[in-house]
Amino acid sequence: MKTVTGDLLQLALNGELDVIIHGCNCQCQMGKGIALSIKQRFPEAYAADCRTTKGDEQKLGTFSEVEIVRGPHSFHVVNAYTQFHWRGAGVKADYEAIRKVMRAVKSRFTGKRIGYPRIGAGLAGGDWEVIRAIIDEELAEEDHTYVEFSA
Repeated sequence: MKTVTGDLLQLALNGELDVIIHGCNCQCQMGKGIALSIKQRFPEAYAADCRTTKGDEQKLGTFSEVEIVRGPHSFHVVNAYTQFHWRGAGVKADYEAIRKVMRAVKSRFTGKRIGYPRIGAGLAGGDWEVIRAIIDEELAEEDHTYVEFSA
């Protein structure tokens, strides 16, 4: 896993990434964290999320996606269903869902430049070291980068 400091969304807009992945709940909200930023800057990604069934636990470990075209660059936004809900205390990140979604992303986007934030380790309360190991294992041999946010 490569690590860079910056703005994941801007890196994609600059043509430095082909795919950005962010963790979503299964409730079609995208109301906080990087999901909200994506919803605001790329409403097409939120529309893709809304085309899925709200509250469907079967979404865990799957994703919706959309291609974003801005100026000379295009990239895919992957709404990764890595937690069922956002309410309450404790860990809401589902490690097995993260594993399944990363496996599916690798299958769909082999050979692409993939970027992501701390999926499941922010508002979802997951352990980044556990999640990092899952991502490294599932995206082995792919060009993937953790983007630590810096404005």
